[in-house]
Amino acid sequence: MYNNSMKLLFLSSLMMGTILSISSNNWLGIWMGLEINLLSIIPLLTNNKNMMINESSIKYFIIQVMPSTMLLISILLIQMKYMIWWEKENIPSMMIMSSMMMKMGAAPFHFWLPEVMGSTSWMNCLILLTWQKIAPMMTLSYCIKMSSFTFTVILMGIIVGAMGGLNQTSLRQIMAYSSISHLGWMISSMVISENTWELYLCIYFLLNIAVIMMFSSMKLFFLNQAYLSGNLKMEIKFLMMLSLLSLGGLPPMLGFLPKWIVIQSLIDNNMTTIMFLMVTFTTITLYYYMRISFSAIIMSHTENSWLMGIKINKSKMILSTMTTISMLGLICTSSLMLFY
Repeated sequence: MYNNSMKLLFLSSLMMGTILSISSNNWLGIWMGLEINLLSIIPLLTNNKNMMINESSIKYFIIQVMPSTMLLISILLIQMKYMIWWEKENIPSMMIMSSMMMKMGAAPFHFWLPEVMGSTSWMNCLILLTWQKIAPMMTLSYCIKMSSFTFTVILMGIIVGAMGGLNQTSLRQIMAYSSISHLGWMISSMVISENTWELYLCIYFLLNIAVIMMFSSMKLFFLNQAYLSGNLKMEIKFLMMLSLLSLGGLPPMLGFLPKWIVIQSLIDNNMTTIMFLMVTFTTITLYYYMRISFSAIIMSHTENSWLMGIKINKSKMILSTMTTISMLGLICTSSLMLFY
């Protein structure tokens, strides 16, 4: 009872910190909201029964303190109007962008994200991949503009997300590298339009919830567990495959819709080079999703009889609903756009 009430308390303050940050009209309010958010998630990441989870929470805290300090220094420099050439070179703006990218785990400031996610629970992974992205993304949107720095960050995000996930066996780290790749797409859409990246973020949240709930209910943490899950019914494996392919952005799934909009917007803004590179490297990301899903269905293994009793009936209805949404989402949306 005490544990649940503590979680509820810190979840409430976590949400309050994010809401304070995105609704503030000054930099100091944004910084305060991010700090409340950080101090609220640390107790949620800790677990007295598992020292590895405690280690990940300490890593997360140390890493997050650095961008908070950088953001505060940038705010002070902007307020002091310190040295005119700083403003000309946009250095305070680049410092704020770098600090926000480090907070949400975008490349090239991504090294902490797979490490922290690799040793925490699926529910904590869900918080890190969804809610913890909102405030830094909103802050980043205030000062971002297309430059060589932004171009490099977008490309690095998609390349690191594609290459990093190829050699992984941990599903949590694969989801982390997938998040790094999606952040590259979101930052590119942020340069074009506010509505585009907000739509991308909402769809990304929905698909992440579907996939992580599925992995959590099956208690899958590594690739070999997906291969050995022959005791699960074929329809559950099929739902898992559809959710993963939708998260990877395969048409006609819902996950392709935001990518489609971003590709169209980039072409309209004469950014065909970056669009071509993004699409090319995203196909590698789609490959390791397909490796998980097809291997789980095709590969057959002998299993012990005491492993035959995994029950996921409670979440089956939710999983089916969310997978159906992700499968039919693009078709329904395209039909509405045609009628409109």
